[in-house]
Amino acid sequence: MSKIILITGASRGFGKIWAKALLERGDKVAATARNTKDLNDLVEAYGDAVLPLQLDVNDRDAAFATIDKVKQHFGRIDVLINNAGFGLFGAIEETTEQQARAQMETNFFGLLWVTQAVVPVMREQKSGHIIQVSSFLGLVTLPVLGLYNASKYAVNGLSETLAAEVKGFGINVSLIEPNGFSTDWSGASAFQTEPLEVYAPIKQAFAEGATPDTWGKPEATAPAVLALIDSENPPLHFLLGKVAYPGVKKVYAERLAEFEEWATVSADAHGH
Repeated sequence: MSKIILITGASRGFGKIWAKALLERGDKVAATARNTKDLNDLVEAYGDAVLPLQLDVNDRDAAFATIDKVKQHFGRIDVLINNAGFGLFGAIEETTEQQARAQMETNFFGLLWVTQAVVPVMREQKSGHIIQVSSFLGLVTLPVLGLYNASKYAVNGLSETLAAEVKGFGINVSLIEPNGFSTDWSGASAFQTEPLEVYAPIKQAFAEGATPDTWGKPEATAPAVLALIDSENPPLHFLLGKVAYPGVKKVYAERLAEFEEWATVSADAHGH
């Protein structure tokens, strides 16, 4: 039986790749973009299996209206893939208030609005799968991506809580946590802060630390995402790419060792 899947940010990158893979195997996809012209190729190739919708996820009312349109059109929503977002590159000191708020507005609040809108639909169905596209930078951090890191940490905290709240309604929650991939995330879709010279060495070291092998091939993620969607017991945390797991494992080992080093002092602070 084909699934009804809503994907935000389906105009390019992961969203477009996963939409095509789902449509290719016979699922029906409600695809959102800020400009629906960017979805014309999907409509031309897959016809009525695609429902193209204009959506700026920053608009909470529009998010609720979009969910209602999908429900009315297809009758249900089996899977939500909250994919809309962008990257902000720059040191924390360089980041303006407008840039910081814009990063959180889309990556966190936009995801929250769509999530809030879809939960009642899935709760009524007594089934559903909410897939939040986070990042391995919601588990660890890299320099010159401070606000992006923060937005994804927020997404992870929200989604872990959500998973506990909606499990009893038959709704699963998963966090897709990719390492770097060769998408528009670090290119046309990215935003840059106004640079301060003092951070140039850190940025240079960050850039030189990446090799061609660091960046995964976006098209290679499709089978993994299909497997996640088809799983009867999907994981809450789902790393994508071969860089993410060793990176997270190293940082978490260091974190646990630090906790252990200070364990006595921490426990004594309890007071009894």
